[in-house]
Amino acid sequence: MVASLMALNALAIDVMLPALGLIARDLGVQNANDQQFIITAYILGFGAPQLAWGPLSDRFGRRPIVFAALLGYAVTGALSVVVASFPALLAARFVQGVFAAGCRVVAVAIVRDRYAGDSMARIMSLVMTVFMVIPITAPMLGQAVLTVAPWEAIFVLLALVGAALLGWTFVRLRESLPDERREGLALNRTFSAYLAVLKNRTTRGYMLASGVVFAALFAFISSSEQIFREVFDQGETFVFWFAGIAVALSGANFLNSRLVRRFGMRRLSHGALVGFTGLSLVLLGLMAWRGPELAVFFPMFALIFALFGLIGANFNALAMEPLGKIAGTASAAYGFATTTVSGLIGGSIGWLYNGTTLPLLGGYAVLGLTCLGIVLVTERGRLFRDPA
Repeated sequence: MVASLMALNALAIDVMLPALGLIARDLGVQNANDQQFIITAYILGFGAPQLAWGPLSDRFGRRPIVFAALLGYAVTGALSVVVASFPALLAARFVQGVFAAGCRVVAVAIVRDRYAGDSMARIMSLVMTVFMVIPITAPMLGQAVLTVAPWEAIFVLLALVGAALLGWTFVRLRESLPDERREGLALNRTFSAYLAVLKNRTTRGYMLASGVVFAALFAFISSSEQIFREVFDQGETFVFWFAGIAVALSGANFLNSRLVRRFGMRRLSHGALVGFTGLSLVLLGLMAWRGPELAVFFPMFALIFALFGLIGANFNALAMEPLGKIAGTASAAYGFATTTVSGLIGGSIGWLYNGTTLPLLGGYAVLGLTCLGIVLVTERGRLFRDPA
């Protein structure tokens, strides 16, 4: 159920990918790169509202917040069907992102209510493994819908999925935050909770590092359809190449769930970050030297994303670990960092697409080096080892 709540976000993004060009054409978009705003608007809506959803879930519990969020997700999906202009669609997508943010905050808070440390990292890895089924299948699902119906049917699908999950959670989800652990909603108390998040060195550092490195995901999602269609001439088979990248990411998350208790969060995530950065630099050099060769690009890029899969869940657990008493607020702050910050950076990298893979890979190299610097500062220059 937690994986499904988190997967709503991926579904709302990835099921759109085969339809971006059609939507842009039918709504009169002139600049081809502007079709990426259908993704970016949703991501931006998903970011900052988490700062409100977190304290609300700490005050009223997880169930009522997730019910409100799911209802809004379904309604805005239905509204997207009847929009008459591109700006109106972007507005609907933004608001749908706002409600999806509530689902994400509650999902992570539920896990933190029950687990901590390496155990939380293991559970989050398993959640992410199930969650990653959506990026594998959603573009194919979107393509299948387009073969029998116009692009508006994709938004109908989102509305129906939101409604179905609302029914499931209403029947099956148990409250994980008892009354005695709930926090007040006074403004000063909410401010104090967020201040506690920012004051914690580990949480602050790994939130910022996650905000940077997660931009890699959004940069690829924003420009992936154009890259495979225009650079590699794989428009008809795009969904399968995209699924291959998602399989690598999902497999890495599952592997992480098996390895994290043996090697620890820091050793795995720090090693993966070094590998992510190094391989991005190597692939950037190869693409600049040899030109766009799919046989070179795809296996190396899939490996880069597999390393990314060893970073996300561990960084999440490292950031959340010190703040179990305010898990909703901490989850909201972390979600804000990994969506608003990464969405803005990743969307900017995607929009720089110029008919080659170089802007994407150059962005990855910069993101990796920046994230590595943040982690070094957070860990006081020590990598791979838990603090004494």
